[in-house]
Amino acid sequence: MMRSLLLCIYLALNCIVLPHAQAADYQRDVQPIFAEHCAQCHGVDEKTREAVYRLDIDEIALKGGESGKAAIVPGKPEESELIRRIVAQDADTIMPPPEHNKPLSAKQIETLRQWITEGARFERHWSFTAPQKANLPEGAANPIDVLVSGKLATEGLKLSERASSATLCRRIYLDLIGLPPSPKELAEFESQGIETTIDKLLNSERFGEKWARHWLDAARYSDTNGYEKDLKREQWKWRDWVIDALNRDMPYDQFLIEQIAGDLMPGATQSQVVATGFLRNSMVNEEGAIVPEQFRMTEMFDRMDCIGKSILGLSTQCAQCHSHKFDPLTHSEYYGMFAYLNNSYEAQSWVYTPEQMQQISDIKSKISTVEERVRDSRSKWQAELSEWEKQIVHSQNQVVWEPLEMIELGSISGLNHPTQEIDQSILMKGHSSSDVFFISNAKLQGATGLRLEALNHRDLPFNGPGRSGLGTWMVQELEVLVNLPGTAEWTKQKLVNATADFSEPEQKDADGKNGTGPVAFLIDGKDEFKWKADRGMGRRNQPSAAVIQFEKPLEFPEGTRIKVVLRMGDMLGCCRVSLTRSPAPSALPHDYAAIQATQVPADQRSDEQVAAIFTAWRVSVLELKPANDEIDALVRSLPQAPTSVLHFVERELVNHRDTHLLDRGGWDKPLDPARPHVPAALHAFPADAPNNRLGFARWLADRQSPLTARVTVNRIWQAIFGVGLVETSEDFGTRAPVPVYREMLDWLAVDLMEHGWSQKHIIRTLLTSKTYQQTSQVTPALLERDPKNNLLARGPRFRADAEVIRDIALSAAGLMTNKIGGPSIIPPVPQNVLDYNYVYPDYWKPAEGPERFRRAVYGFRKRSMPDPVMSTFDAPNADLPCARRVRSNTPLAALAGMNETIFVESARAMALRVLSESRQSDSDRVDYAFALCTGRKPGDVERNEVLSLLDKQRKRLADGWINAKEVATGDAASTPNLPAQATPQDAAAWTLVSRVILNLDETISKN
Repeated sequence: MMRSLLLCIYLALNCIVLPHAQAADYQRDVQPIFAEHCAQCHGVDEKTREAVYRLDIDEIALKGGESGKAAIVPGKPEESELIRRIVAQDADTIMPPPEHNKPLSAKQIETLRQWITEGARFERHWSFTAPQKANLPEGAANPIDVLVSGKLATEGLKLSERASSATLCRRIYLDLIGLPPSPKELAEFESQGIETTIDKLLNSERFGEKWARHWLDAARYSDTNGYEKDLKREQWKWRDWVIDALNRDMPYDQFLIEQIAGDLMPGATQSQVVATGFLRNSMVNEEGAIVPEQFRMTEMFDRMDCIGKSILGLSTQCAQCHSHKFDPLTHSEYYGMFAYLNNSYEAQSWVYTPEQMQQISDIKSKISTVEERVRDSRSKWQAELSEWEKQIVHSQNQVVWEPLEMIELGSISGLNHPTQEIDQSILMKGHSSSDVFFISNAKLQGATGLRLEALNHRDLPFNGPGRSGLGTWMVQELEVLVNLPGTAEWTKQKLVNATADFSEPEQKDADGKNGTGPVAFLIDGKDEFKWKADRGMGRRNQPSAAVIQFEKPLEFPEGTRIKVVLRMGDMLGCCRVSLTRSPAPSALPHDYAAIQATQVPADQRSDEQVAAIFTAWRVSVLELKPANDEIDALVRSLPQAPTSVLHFVERELVNHRDTHLLDRGGWDKPLDPARPHVPAALHAFPADAPNNRLGFARWLADRQSPLTARVTVNRIWQAIFGVGLVETSEDFGTRAPVPVYREMLDWLAVDLMEHGWSQKHIIRTLLTSKTYQQTSQVTPALLERDPKNNLLARGPRFRADAEVIRDIALSAAGLMTNKIGGPSIIPPVPQNVLDYNYVYPDYWKPAEGPERFRRAVYGFRKRSMPDPVMSTFDAPNADLPCARRVRSNTPLAALAGMNETIFVESARAMALRVLSESRQSDSDRVDYAFALCTGRKPGDVERNEVLSLLDKQRKRLADGWINAKEVATGDAASTPNLPAQATPQDAAAWTLVSRVILNLDETISKN
């Protein structure tokens, strides 16, 4: 007895705990301490690291720093300098220094002691190593159940019993298609069984509509540009691309590659170009007087953030300004990835329907037939064309044009920011302005004329040359002024004889005060008349040129400056201004695109350039007028696309954009050039991939990636269970909590890749598991033991997402309009919400008829004015990528569910549905209403409570406290079509009851 007592006293005095409950795990227990308290000074970031000692590299961590003492001696914490420093009391010795970070707790110090005692084993963070499948027992029915049951057994727990059939049916419907089952579908579930129902819903068109929403969040999809003006944009075709890709179960690796670099894929289709709209979902600033490059870079930072959160699961933003303090991502590596995206045009292109694509193909085939007929009819056509081309080249060689190199560019209003490109073209950036000016120090002696080229540029809508909604443009007036050395005055020069390769016929208003058309309007001194060169459908977006002669050759001394002023109607997006000292031509051949093409060596011409030369030649042959007219008619019959999309296009080598590291992330503080490369701590760049955006896309979707597959299966898990296996689904880095079921995450990630990156396969695996099918009912003991259900000892239960809540109401009411794709619909919002806008959205006319009741995924998303219904239920506003939504719990949710327009309209429709489809007793109608909303019949207490509510509302209506017609019809001019034997009072009473049932917690929750 005495010996036992002495042993207990000895152990207590020496603070020894025998035995440890479990060994110290580096990733779970130790690395989080280093990340929280030490990494700022002893981590990756070379700029904030204050010593050579590093804790992220095991060799250095063990060896020690400048003191020469061993920092960590495995097995001997008392000899380890690390322990001595963290327990020190001296302010000059203690680590971390008090001014840098808070000290370690006693528990954390003991954890580090234990870890060193057990051998100080370092491990690479789990998320930066490739996932591997755990070995499971042969014949295991479902890997999820094996892993969960094993974990629960170690905790003294087990899976809960299976949920009821009605609960499971509703749960499966909400998870797969985001809509509740109808009473008929509830009845069919019993006979069909779970797996048959799952397969049916996986193949439903509604599947893509539900699951697209999670990707749209991460991709920050919106129908407007954001910032101050927040103007409307056309981007819904990309949204439809996502829905279609998910419905087809496009392999996830292909899903990523096409969205990052679809335009670079061999023989890229229209669909693959549309896919790159993913990268163009960033906000666009259209405010006046901004610096365009600043906000272009802001868009680029946003794209990096989006790729980090949605694909890599890393907080890449940290490395914009400096090397990541916690994760292995350096400042240089951030800009290496940045460089892959930075070398791209931000384009906008038309998107045609499949029927229009076929129509275009047929028209092009007919044009080719006519052109072949032209060749057959003129046996010497090649010689004729060659001779014609020689004449064009000769005439061009007679005139030497010298592009003006500008020393100053701007706009009188200050809203436009022209910049001069490598080829001396001038690109208009910033807010559209009606006036721009360019100043040059060019030598002017002997200048006889000026040429204004309207040029294509892929950053412009539909390649320009204009910045209007069609890529067209109009110029009101062109002026040339000179400023003599030593003077402040600008003198206007007389311009004569304006000619162009194309002008529209003259058109004037009825009063003759305004007009458009001939290039002569360019120098007539009247802003009311504009040169317009819209060639129309099929030929609209091609270059043009105008040549203007000086009344007499310029004769000004060295140092004289020249200013060219353009006043415009629709903004010219890209142009070039040149002078000539040769005799300025008095006319231009038609089709400036052909003129440009002739300047390219024949063996280097693109198909488009060859076609442009052939077209210009045949138009010049008078005998071919019938064939030319026939082709003109065919071109004019080309269809107009219903919409366009913002997308990416890779820049040509000659226009390559260089990337630099940026000092502290400042857009205007470039440092060393950054070559395209990927983080060394992740997987290697594919050896056979091009070192461009397509190669980067393939790297992101590579099977060797430690992150990509994990991130997507985690997002799937999050959508189904409410919380991801990694709770911080946007950040898998060293500061993320270690998943309770890390083996599960890895097993699913590998399984995804082994099954062709099929997301539907993973979803089916989850839904067929006993873990998923558990009841969500919880005992007090289990609630106290595991309040957040981290151990998965019960089924998922949480409030549905905003869009699902709205769709549940419409579906229960029988209002839902099932139609795939198309333009976004305008939802009703309170007038004061509209009035609050800086730029009033005059297009905001709420949809009527069936369109009004389409699914929420098709709702118009205005960044600065989110739909109040969606916002109340925690939908993001698309300013930033959102990898996981928070769930708030406030009275606003109940107020929205009871009073917002869409829910009131749903309550009215549901009342009529209940009255018409269940014509028995009030008790039967209550059962039917409950089934519509919750998927089950009410209990006796619930039924009696609703019947009591119904009686109270009828009495209030009878007593005149409530206007029956107002409740039943709202703003409608007449009473809705009532079923036989029903009265407006019946409709009103059931409307009020329906509002309550639609707003039940059970109705808006996924159980």
